[in-house]
Amino acid sequence: MRLTRRHFLAGTTATCAAPYMGGISFAQSGEVNVFAHRVMKNVSIGTAGGDVTTAFTQATGAAVNWVTFETGPLHDRVFREASLDQTTVDVAFLLNTYATPRVTSLFEPLDGYMQSDPIDKFDDIFTGLVDAVTFDGQLFAVPFRHASTGLHYNEEIFAECGVDSPPETIEEFIDVAKRCTGERPNGTPAVGFILPGLAYPEVIAFARAWDADFITADFEVVANSPAMIKALKAIKELHDAGAVPRNLLGMKAEDANTWMQTGRAAMAMSSMSRNRLYNDPEKSQTAGKIKTTYFPVAEELKGKYDVAPTKVEFWSMAIPKNSQNKDLAWQFIKNMSSPESTVAAALNGNGPIRNSTYDDPRIVDALSYSQAERKVLAVSRVPLPAFDEAARAADYFKEEAETVLLGIKTPEQAMEDLVSRVKPLVPTS
Repeated sequence: MRLTRRHFLAGTTATCAAPYMGGISFAQSGEVNVFAHRVMKNVSIGTAGGDVTTAFTQATGAAVNWVTFETGPLHDRVFREASLDQTTVDVAFLLNTYATPRVTSLFEPLDGYMQSDPIDKFDDIFTGLVDAVTFDGQLFAVPFRHASTGLHYNEEIFAECGVDSPPETIEEFIDVAKRCTGERPNGTPAVGFILPGLAYPEVIAFARAWDADFITADFEVVANSPAMIKALKAIKELHDAGAVPRNLLGMKAEDANTWMQTGRAAMAMSSMSRNRLYNDPEKSQTAGKIKTTYFPVAEELKGKYDVAPTKVEFWSMAIPKNSQNKDLAWQFIKNMSSPESTVAAALNGNGPIRNSTYDDPRIVDALSYSQAERKVLAVSRVPLPAFDEAARAADYFKEEAETVLLGIKTPEQAMEDLVSRVKPLVPTS
């Protein structure tokens, strides 16, 4: 039987490991085994910015062995390996929602390395990302990639519908989504907004236009707030108007990409780096027509925010406590998170984790949305804090949100029920 994340976390116990021994030299040959999602490999060995791992291999003489999985299987494998007496995993990429306090017992605290052989200009890395992988004052991982949510829009469809510019408020957004719904002049049916289902990250990203949260950073369950109710009512309104796909509940992220690439949707809300995918002339029929900017905020919040504080999720690099190549693994992490490597990876399509990267002329020139993304990063936050029952809470959110779309419950009733179901799951101290 496949070990799921929830089954693993329920039975995780701390493992013993030798303390960090500063000054131990690493081999000048061999390899470092990096377990990651394939996207991390793609942005590390791309063409526009070059192979980001080159500095590491030249400095150490070691090769990089990438072992890639989809998100769920990756964490299942890494956590399973990290619970053994020893492992071949040297560097593990972790998504923020999986980096819970309980699993930190499986990974090496990095403070010793930071003291003896620090990452260059570490304070340039966005503080919010670093804070999210720091537990009890100890750093357990180093951020590598962020995915900040923005607004993608098809300027050709906008022109066909008499829309001159992207909406500046969520109220305008809803109006534009309705106006851009219908059959296009070329005969293609289109929706104004493509939303990939009602999983919590998608709904919360949208709800951030009203500054809504599901669970706050201090684990208060606030899904029944007026802001979240407004968001769910807006999604239901768009669905009833046909401005989102009728089969919204069955939509996936890849479906949303396809709708944007084939000109069947005027707007999408997703990672800003998807701009590259939507404008790829080899994969997209809408290449050159998709623009990317920040998602608009509610009119009532205009004095508080310039842009909606949408969601940001990120990947970080960690070292299992039972790794046999910890010093070599640290050299990999150090090189991959250097200022120059961050720029190179960004040119390959990565979400840069350093503030200074957005000042680099190469990034400003290559990414038309770079300054919009910088504004988003200044106010965005993760959609859900990391805790051991987060997966179950996410399932409950999706179930209750779907009852609203199906007309089974009102938004108010669904969110009250959700709060009751989730409160017992969150940490109490």
